[in-house]
Amino acid sequence: MSNVKISTGHEGNAREQISAYLQRVKAGEMGVLPAMAALLVLAIIFTIFSPTLFLSNINIANLFVQAAELTMLAVAMVFVILLAEIDLSAGVTGGVAMAVFFLLYHAHWNWVLALVIAIAIGAAIGAIIGFFVAKIGVPSFVVTLGLFLGFQGLQLVLLGDGGIFQVDIPEITAIMNSNLTGVQGWIMLAVMFVVSAAISLYDRARRSKHGLPNRPISLLIAKLAAIVLIGGIFVSILNQNRSQGVIAIQGVPIVIPITLGILFLGTFMLDRTKFGRHLYAVGGNPEAARRAGIKVAKIRILAFVLCSSLSVISGLFHVSRLGAVEATAGRQIVLSGVAAAVVGGVSLFGGRGRLIHATIGAMVITIIANGLGLLGWDAGSNFLVTGGVLILAATVDALSRKRSSSVRI
Repeated sequence: MSNVKISTGHEGNAREQISAYLQRVKAGEMGVLPAMAALLVLAIIFTIFSPTLFLSNINIANLFVQAAELTMLAVAMVFVILLAEIDLSAGVTGGVAMAVFFLLYHAHWNWVLALVIAIAIGAAIGAIIGFFVAKIGVPSFVVTLGLFLGFQGLQLVLLGDGGIFQVDIPEITAIMNSNLTGVQGWIMLAVMFVVSAAISLYDRARRSKHGLPNRPISLLIAKLAAIVLIGGIFVSILNQNRSQGVIAIQGVPIVIPITLGILFLGTFMLDRTKFGRHLYAVGGNPEAARRAGIKVAKIRILAFVLCSSLSVISGLFHVSRLGAVEATAGRQIVLSGVAAAVVGGVSLFGGRGRLIHATIGAMVITIIANGLGLLGWDAGSNFLVTGGVLILAATVDALSRKRSSSVRI
């Protein structure tokens, strides 16, 4: 019998853990590092050229609000991109669902019930896409492109040509346009700290119970300290009055805890459930997953269901920000959603990526648009820069995967 032990990635002290991480980066597993570097470089550039505007508390708040809609769509995309698939209809799926939501509310339905039905419509659309992809074998690009075109017509049928209809539901408009109180912002940070600490300590206790190694406690302390430090800085900034008028505007935008909650649930699903493990397995090697007994078709269908359902939440953020439902909603943002996921480090080849990666990618794209706008650059420059960043991110992904494969060989 061999006494060779298989490394789990939890062995070693803090220095050895850091060394192992650097070795993985050198081997091509760069993850979110390129996106983090891009985020830092862009922040430095815009701070240098427009420090008064870019670093103002009102612009920092605007960045989070502007990024929310794109973040949610990028997060939705992660579930299908992990399978090396794509959903070009995600944006207009959200638009159609919001059109139905408006029509139901306009017909005097309770807005909560109308929203539940809208999300259910998104899930049904995802199930249809997943059926064609997983059971019939139609490429996801073709299916979703067809729906992307068809749903634009459906939106016009539902709302009329060029129709824009006001949404006067206070609870909906508050999502993107209102803020928590100062105390509620600190409570949000405290909840984040407690949940993160509790889950980490539970994992350590469970591993110890089964005789498995744990990473050094110093790394956990460093992670929790980062949450407190970075979160505390942002809560402090956002709690300052950012109004230039008589009425004070301060506090963490309501959309932030909503987005964080969805990110937490999605990450929990991917990291700690059988579905998540199977999703990564299918994305990494569908045939090997099938031979291991994983129901590949079911996983594909569920991934599209989640993508379409979350795209409805993105559409809800759009309606909340505008205070209206429009017949053209979702046509432009879908490609930006794909771009955000890829820029953040989610591999187009499948099997690699996390929801936080898509979130950081969405922030990169939002900062580009925000910063260039502050500098007075036109929309054409924004598209050029964003396109260049996307091509660079896709190139890094391809090269890192090639390098990782060569190192394993």
